[in-house]
Amino acid sequence: QAHFVESGGGLVQPGGSLRLSCAASGFSFNAYIMLWYRQAPGKQRELVASITSNRDTTYLDSVKDRFIISRDNAKKTVDLQVNSLKPEDTGAYYCNAQPVGGPPGSSPFAVWGQGTQVTVSS
Repeated sequence: QAHFVESGGGLVQPGGSLRLSCAASGFSFNAYIMLWYRQAPGKQRELVASITSNRDTTYLDSVKDRFIISRDNAKKTVDLQVNSLKPEDTGAYYCNAQPVGGPPGSSPFAVWGQGTQVTVSS
């Protein structure tokens, strides 16, 4: 069964940076698109970034040029470097995965990790 463990969140001031990490297990990591989502209070979970095994990436428009997704296939980890943080980036960040063949975010696993909280506030 797929399992995700996210870490690296925290409280930062606007303009700050964090590096979020996710350790994945229970599936063939190399064959999956890795995904980072976030969920702000009172809002639906939204896809923030994705990365294929070939390192092709996609980003939510509002985070382009500020966030960078990366993966280590040997370690089965996916990271999200979040820079120039804004208060609207506040939320719980989750990683997930989906098989190759559909648009990123179209078929993530039904199981989710505990997430890691990012709070941007002065």
